[in-house]
Amino acid sequence: MIFSLVLLIGLVFSPIAGVMAFLITYHEYQRHYTDKQRPLRIALEAAVFTFAFFMIASIVIGFVLSRNV
Repeated sequence: MIFSLVLLIGLVFSPIAGVMAFLITYHEYQRHYTDKQRPLRIALEAAVFTFAFFMIASIVIGFVLSRNV
């Protein structure tokens, strides 16, 4: 029960975190590069990393909470 709830929270908020990381990173790096490809690539990497981090964190937290309850 708790695992599915934490997983659902992770599925909802991990993409939001990824999009926000993309927007923030792209906005900051577009000032430092003249071409648009490099900031886009850096922002996509940051978005994927952020999404994966929060998704893995929610899975681990859900697993730990379900084992202790």
